[in-house]
Amino acid sequence: MKTNTLFTPLELGAVSLRNRIVMAPTTRMRAKMPGNIPWELNATYYRQRASAGLIISEATPVAPRGHGYFHMPGIHSPEQVEGWKLVTSAVHEAAGKIFLQLFHAGRMSHNDFQPNGERPIAPSALSSGGQSPVAPGVMKNCPVPRALETSEIADVIEEHKRAAELAKLAGFDGVEIHAANGYLLEQFLSDHANVRTDKYGGNVANRARLILEITEAVVSVWHGSRVGIRFSPANAGDGIAHTDRFGTYAHVIRELNRFELAYVHLVEPRVAGNAEAAQFDAALNSRNFKPLIAGGTKLISNGGYTLAGGTEAVRGGEADAIAWGRQFIANPDLVERFAKNAPLNRYDRATFYGGSEKGYTDYPFLA
Repeated sequence: MKTNTLFTPLELGAVSLRNRIVMAPTTRMRAKMPGNIPWELNATYYRQRASAGLIISEATPVAPRGHGYFHMPGIHSPEQVEGWKLVTSAVHEAAGKIFLQLFHAGRMSHNDFQPNGERPIAPSALSSGGQSPVAPGVMKNCPVPRALETSEIADVIEEHKRAAELAKLAGFDGVEIHAANGYLLEQFLSDHANVRTDKYGGNVANRARLILEITEAVVSVWHGSRVGIRFSPANAGDGIAHTDRFGTYAHVIRELNRFELAYVHLVEPRVAGNAEAAQFDAALNSRNFKPLIAGGTKLISNGGYTLAGGTEAVRGGEADAIAWGRQFIANPDLVERFAKNAPLNRYDRATFYGGSEKGYTDYPFLA
């Protein structure tokens, strides 16, 4: 019987994966408070899912001002590092691999999360029109952010570099730079969210500059072979727009080739946020970006895949691995279920964000 391509090993940069089934980053908002510290409940959650070829952690703020949701575990304090050690040890004891996702909310935040109640930062003083969940059941409109001064951008780069250093101390196998889903780095890339007139605004080379400089800083901590980056080329939420979507992302992906990253992680256009998109631009499918990725860098595709669809995408060379988010939330043993073509648990969207072990660590395994 021919082996399903999803169950074949993959050399992802310097990390050897036992299969090509990746757990996508899924924000769950269950850190221990005060301090936004990972704890035993988080360790249990990730341990349960360690059969994935690779786990990518939930979005993890690189600095206090990078938070945009309540109870997000951060990576900017010694206590958080110790908490993440519980997670990485649990995953490694179960023979799993885990990368930390480096995150900054930018304008997708609220004064409630900011030091001294200041306004969130962004490339330009333009509102996202979005909302920030500041407490369980409490949404507040994201305010008009403060545009970063050119001289302040070095601090943002340093925050990412320091977070990468802390991720190494915490025992992760690598890191993923979050440049998707309307957060700070995608805000800089968008010519609608970024109307700067300095070297970080204007043409696509300038708008991509911060992503490339952060990547350079992170690669100085972790070799490129242990660094990935996530993009969502079709994202149109929270005020993100691009005059030339494909051209913008094609430019960035080509420029990233010099860093010889482990992978580029792309969200398929058929997904909008955490649901299926009613309409989408097929030109932004991962397979159209894959030819632009050079060297040994792999492509992870994420968004709305079935087992059959993911299998075909890998078999056909459109992607090297497939990431699942919602299905991993509800199926800690998703790899085994796929291997046996077993029924999947249904996910409970009401328990996605915040709460207790309900809808987090209590989904059943196969008998």
